Amino acid sequence: MRTSQGLSLDALAHKTGLSKGYLSKVENSDKAPPVSTLLIIAKSLGVTISEIFGEGQEKVTAAVVTKAERKPVARDGTVFGYSYETLAHKYPGKRMEPYILTIPGDSAESAVFQHQGEEMMLLIEGSMHFFHGKEEFILHPGDCIYCDSGIEHYGLPINGQDVKILMVIYLPE
Repeated sequence: MRTSQGLSLDALAHKTGLSKGYLSKVENSDKAPPVSTLLIIAKSLGVTISEIFGEGQEKVTAAVVTKAERKPVARDGTVFGYSYETLAHKYPGKRMEPYILTIPGDSAESAVFQHQGEEMMLLIEGSMHFFHGKEEFILHPGDCIYCDSGIEHYGLPINGQDVKILMVIYLPE
């Protein structure tokens, strides 16, 4: 997408604030960026995250993604071991990005996320401390949190259990 728009790595690095080396690793699949970084890249290219993953632009009014069709966004090899699975990559032009997020139970630290929009997280498995700005919440299965994702936020598991979350990110136009 970058090259089809006539952008050099330097130009995209300038637009995103990310390093040229990092962007090169992302393009060559040597680095699986977190969703917040994908949002920055997608916005800089004027596309959605789903378009980055090759979703078609055919107009649809409903789209089903079976469990077998989910695509990994960030794999276990990422710095903190988070994994994301897409849930709606077949629906073009959406304003929400839904994922299944898994945080390994042995995670003792986390990246701090901050990106435009709003976020909803419903805990499916495990329990976690969720930090949003200066606030801290303890969430258990069935709990839901909705927050301004423009404020720094992150989560850490409690009791060494993996945490599985249904996460939806709203992307303003």
